[in-house]
Amino acid sequence: MLNTRARGLANLHAVVITLCVGVFFWVYAQVIYLVPYIHLSRAVNLLPYFLCVVGGMILSAREIAGMASRFHLIDLAAAARLSTRQVGLMALLIFTMMFATQDHSISRAFLGSFLVWSWIGLLLLNVWVPGRLARLIFQKGHRLPTVFVGRVAAAANLRYWLARKEGLGIYPVGVLSDDAEEGSSDDLPAPLLGKSADLDQIVAQHGIAQIILLEFPPSDSEAKAIIDRCRDTGCRLLIHNNIEERYSQPLVPVTEDGRHFYTLQEEPLEDPLNRIIKRTFDLAISVPVVLFILPPLCVWVWLGQCLQSPGPLFHSRDRKGIQGKIFRMLKFRSMVPAPPDATLEAKQAETVDSRIFPFGRFLRRTSLDEFPQFWNVLIGEMSIVGPRPYMPLLDDEFRQQAQGYRMRHLVKPGITGLAQSKGLRGAVLEQEMVQRRLYWDVHYVSHWSIWLDIQITLQTLVQVVRPPKTAY
Repeated sequence: MLNTRARGLANLHAVVITLCVGVFFWVYAQVIYLVPYIHLSRAVNLLPYFLCVVGGMILSAREIAGMASRFHLIDLAAAARLSTRQVGLMALLIFTMMFATQDHSISRAFLGSFLVWSWIGLLLLNVWVPGRLARLIFQKGHRLPTVFVGRVAAAANLRYWLARKEGLGIYPVGVLSDDAEEGSSDDLPAPLLGKSADLDQIVAQHGIAQIILLEFPPSDSEAKAIIDRCRDTGCRLLIHNNIEERYSQPLVPVTEDGRHFYTLQEEPLEDPLNRIIKRTFDLAISVPVVLFILPPLCVWVWLGQCLQSPGPLFHSRDRKGIQGKIFRMLKFRSMVPAPPDATLEAKQAETVDSRIFPFGRFLRRTSLDEFPQFWNVLIGEMSIVGPRPYMPLLDDEFRQQAQGYRMRHLVKPGITGLAQSKGLRGAVLEQEMVQRRLYWDVHYVSHWSIWLDIQITLQTLVQVVRPPKTAY
């Protein structure tokens, strides 16, 4: 089937580039021996570092497997991201080896230059190899002559999908439909050859190897007939799932103990290993910040507040977190002190807001007012990256404005998020703004990876130095 072909192609690519990088390591070492200004002694044992290189490539195979369905269509940007992750894993293992063994004999210039050249080589290989492998493997003898059976409209909807799968050997022969006359549509992925009753004739005449039903058969008897026909003729059978069209909502198939279900989205953070990785990332950043950066920052902010607006150092208010649970989120106070008033506090800060004193405006614009939230991260109430939490009143208001809003509560809230990294900061004053942020928040829930967290964190650091116009 197509998914097996795609997965096999991705695995084969992983093997090919691992061999290429392994060979390149030894060839590059032989070349570097001849370079006078890079002191690589022939007495150095390179085998442990070679194993680290191969180990990094093996670990990166998981990333390739996650891209299997579209890997033969990988573009330059995706190849660059993949190459960065591959080199990052190699570097992590190499430097861990150096630290663990306290090896001072290995040339740092050799290792550094090897990683740089490896990234360039992997970028080229990740762009060039998948398409070439697909053409080499899935050429004539392994093509799948395919006929589509069902409504013309359903066939037209698969046109874009088919264009992306032809690289895996699928060869569209024609469409059989009972609701259109021959040649009545120009939007079909293949010529209209007749009606569904002509299937046996078309299979024999064109040597069909695969039948794609464009929707679930309307009755059990029709389903049994098409399955028996495929078994008798040795044809592969794919049944297109049209449940999404009926429910107007993308659904994700899930298999649990032999039973098949559908859910609304993927949730990578339901994987315990992914949770451990994310929590480790949170602690690796929050512990140093809380111990070494937050104390002197508190003193500096307190002095600024004393000069312009004396009062409490922190602003601590309720927010909704994972599963809608209430927690107290910390911020440096950036507004003039005022008696507690839930309705007034629910009013979002605007570009010109008399409640914000000048030093507080600087704190908000540079996001320095958010630094106390590293304490919330440390005690497990928040994460470094995740959907931004809102006050309960605003949270309830936004839920009424955007369908599916509560999906963002499936993960911990973050100091920064995917929406914020794309410049969506500041007050949320229109329904369209709520929906835009919700789109990226739900995308984060469904597509989490540690690499995405690192990317968002780096983009946020850039915004601290160069705040976007929406920051105030």
